[in-house]
Amino acid sequence: MDYKRIKKQLRESIQNRLDFGKDWTDQDIQEAIDEAVINSDEVAFCSLELRKRLRKELFDSLRRLDILQIFVEDPEISEIMINGNEAIFVEKKGRIIPLDIRFDSLEKLNDVIQRIVAGCNRVVNEASPIVDARLSDGSRVNVVMPPIALNGPIVTIRRFPEHPITMEQLIGFQSISGEAAGFLQRLVEARYNIFISGGTGSGKTTFLNVLSAFIEPSARVITVEDSAELQLVKISNLVRLETRNSNMEGCREISMRDLIRSSLRMRPDRIIVGEVRGPEAFDMLQCMNTGHDGSMCTGHANSARDMLSRLENMILMGMELPLTAIRQQIASGIDILVHLGRLRDKSRRVMEVWEILGVSDGEYQLSPLYLFEENGETEDGKVLGELVRKGELQNVRKLKEAGLS
Repeated sequence: MDYKRIKKQLRESIQNRLDFGKDWTDQDIQEAIDEAVINSDEVAFCSLELRKRLRKELFDSLRRLDILQIFVEDPEISEIMINGNEAIFVEKKGRIIPLDIRFDSLEKLNDVIQRIVAGCNRVVNEASPIVDARLSDGSRVNVVMPPIALNGPIVTIRRFPEHPITMEQLIGFQSISGEAAGFLQRLVEARYNIFISGGTGSGKTTFLNVLSAFIEPSARVITVEDSAELQLVKISNLVRLETRNSNMEGCREISMRDLIRSSLRMRPDRIIVGEVRGPEAFDMLQCMNTGHDGSMCTGHANSARDMLSRLENMILMGMELPLTAIRQQIASGIDILVHLGRLRDKSRRVMEVWEILGVSDGEYQLSPLYLFEENGETEDGKVLGELVRKGELQNVRKLKEAGLS
């Protein structure tokens, strides 16, 4: 039995039968598939298991993400990487694995891409070849199309856990110590402004989600993101904002700066910015410096001190200010800087926790609170180490005002 040929013929038969000008439901599509499978002489003698597989793959091909659907549904896979129709890789339990499956053609891959971006009201084509999108389950998608991508459409899907990770789980994973976790929980409850930095894949968004669980349920929280990824729980008064690209229909771009400025007029108790990458860093600091205590944000950097330098550069991308004034804004806006890292064994750890005390003689005054110290590694390569307490919090005003020790 030529499974691929039969599947292709059935798919074409179903597509020819359906009028895609109509709004078909999932049930309508499934009924059309069932009818095609039942009426196929070649499928009639197949096993029940094979027919079930054929029905699912046809539905995934017509309605979902085709051959990718099975990997999107796998909770152990954290990243899916499609390099045109030449190769597909997945990251599973920290290891990158090549797959032995491919899209049958570039047309099928393009169909899946257009299905993804249309689902979040975005457009990608040769005129606008780069786009960030998301799946219905919140997974982040980046698409780069030809002519920018030389080996065909490149799709990268970052999957997030179906259920948000808790601080107890991070402690169990040894990503953070119980003492440091309790300390950060009190800081969130006392409305300290916290900035989370780290490299790609270090777990910044996950850690921000974990800290957000300690926000008081009565707070009005505004989230601002380039592509919506945050999974805030227990907050009923939640407003989620997402940027928009300009398009050929005349819709103008809505940037991170636009959204942050608009959020200030929404009577927020706390503002959470998913990630700063450019001049919106200045607007984010303005939020932290204008009475919106308890705000949080993430950013890419190789260390906590490197994050401060990157913030300075981001602000200078949007306006010209004296470096001293920029450092004063950063030091007065951010109370705590948490840096995450991904070690050589692929484990994600909290590497540094710093308190920003201010600026003296033009330089940041930083106090280390916790630093990760490595103690060796096991025979199977697992890194051993712990987050060691290095100092005491000096600015305790917000803790006292919140009635916390």
